[in-house]
Amino acid sequence: MNFLLCKFLEFIKTINFSEHIALVLFSILPFALILGFLILTVIGLVLFERKILGYFTQRKGPNRVGFWGILQTTADAVKLLCKENIEISSGDNFLFTLSPIIAFAAIIILWCIIPYNAEFNMINSSVGILIYLIVSSFPMLFHFLAGYSSNNKYSIIGSYRALALTASYSVPIIFTILSIICITNTMNLNNIILFQTKKWIIFSNILGFVIFYISSIAKLNRCPFDLSEAESELVCGYHTEYSGMRFAMFFLGEYAELFVMCILISILFLGGYLPPFNVYLANIFMGNCSLCRYLIYFEQTFWLIFKTLLIIFSIIWIRATLPRFTQKTTLDFFWKYLTPLTIINLIIITFMRI
Repeated sequence: MNFLLCKFLEFIKTINFSEHIALVLFSILPFALILGFLILTVIGLVLFERKILGYFTQRKGPNRVGFWGILQTTADAVKLLCKENIEISSGDNFLFTLSPIIAFAAIIILWCIIPYNAEFNMINSSVGILIYLIVSSFPMLFHFLAGYSSNNKYSIIGSYRALALTASYSVPIIFTILSIICITNTMNLNNIILFQTKKWIIFSNILGFVIFYISSIAKLNRCPFDLSEAESELVCGYHTEYSGMRFAMFFLGEYAELFVMCILISILFLGGYLPPFNVYLANIFMGNCSLCRYLIYFEQTFWLIFKTLLIIFSIIWIRATLPRFTQKTTLDFFWKYLTPLTIINLIIITFMRI
């Protein structure tokens, strides 16, 4: 962010604006930009998923509200805004109200950790991947508290299912990230991306990619591992009692986490914002002009989002293809197969590193 800060201060000096106020604005503007992009991304992802699921299941999908149904998600958002927030008669009202707020706030922090290009990175920490792991565990904790505070048997069952699933997928995710740290010798997300300048990590850690990809689907509570919601079994799982904006915050958080988790997969295994062939299109078509440097930043963001959308498409494809696994099958799959495989994978990569 140093380059952007210097350019911003140069612009402030030209209009004779207070430098102290400008520094405060510079700390607020990126956050506001990310929050706006988050909301627009969630709206787009919901329409994107509905259209793809409609294609796979031979249905039309949204096609009435707006051209090609593009305003359907906006109409749903307005509907949720206008709906009444129903208060529970028995249970913990404080936790019931707090849970969706904290769960969504944690997702916003995850968006601030991600490096969207070589310059735009709000939280550039030397232990960025560790911060990501810690913060990403908050939503699941408050999903459990949401089910517990609802005082509803379906919500409580969904919450305990979520805890059991969390204990299952966390071990493969942690060991896979350890293997990546072993390869790159860093926990900084920017440095992990730059390490892949010559070769993406997926080529040297293909087993880790498969394990991390499957575990990420479980972390996102997506089919076939959506045990905590399971509409055909638990009504709506841990947010059965929620309505209006409280439900909307869970809904927003789910799709925002889908996007940011797929970004993390692209960063750890697919080179992040680096171009596929290590050559920027801006350099090819524009040469080495002064404008090219700025265009490269936009191109880096494009490649990151492009890789992310491909991963999201594959996750939606899996949802349209596979039925939901039972709880026993899911836990057996993670504990009996993925966990031993990821430990073996870490041992192999450690010996290769040595």
